[in-house]
Amino acid sequence: MKSSVLLLLLCAAVLTVVTLASEAYPSGYDTASCDVDLLPVRQEVYDGGRIFDISHRYTPDMPSFDSDEGIGQFLWLPQSMKNGSIANNSEMKMQTHTGTHVDAPGHVFDHYFDAGFDVDTLDLEVLNGPALLVDVPRNKNITAEVMESLNIPKGVRRVLFRTLNTDRRLMFTKKFDTSYVGFTQDGAKWLVENTNIKLVGIDYLSVAAYSDLLSAHYAFLKGRETILVEGLKLDDIKPGIYSVHCLPLRLFGAEGSPIRCILIKG
Repeated sequence: MKSSVLLLLLCAAVLTVVTLASEAYPSGYDTASCDVDLLPVRQEVYDGGRIFDISHRYTPDMPSFDSDEGIGQFLWLPQSMKNGSIANNSEMKMQTHTGTHVDAPGHVFDHYFDAGFDVDTLDLEVLNGPALLVDVPRNKNITAEVMESLNIPKGVRRVLFRTLNTDRRLMFTKKFDTSYVGFTQDGAKWLVENTNIKLVGIDYLSVAAYSDLLSAHYAFLKGRETILVEGLKLDDIKPGIYSVHCLPLRLFGAEGSPIRCILIKG
């Protein structure tokens, strides 16, 4: 009797963890049965609150740029053990600028694309190291005036900008929203000319405001020194200094790549 009660309590605890860890995402798996050994725990925070996963989980309903339909089906299982294969082997197809991802200079400059400035050429030293997470004033795009008001200390090289996009949970909304917060051209230009920032992270699919889509990207990527990380998940993380670690896939010839990013609290 005691062992049955203990199993039920343990099952309830595990189901609670699974629910809390993935409540923002739909599940494609059956968690109704209570086989504790077969319940995967999906986490956003690790090591007692020291490590934060700031990349979004890929699901068919995550937003896609300029689409009302989300990314749709992106994963197939052409070789399945249920259909007689010796192993399960999935295939994946989606845009490289989907979900949490990185931009290379060839994204908006064709001569850089032709010259080979792809994601395999991005500097991992820039993508990994001390980073500052800042809150941007709400209801404002990131203009030169906003950048100046943030008073980011000289010498800071990596900044993650949390905006109204996080409050509105836009990355959890299937329909693309053109009213997202991003950099204006003058904001991007001010950052490049007045700071030491080389990694710019933001919490929606584009670092540039929709009205300044190309001009802000041009300002950032023209010098090939600034790396853009887009679609970050910055919910419930306190502003401050962290160690950021972002690793894109080594996609030869690709101007963008999905990226796994984590923050580690010192």
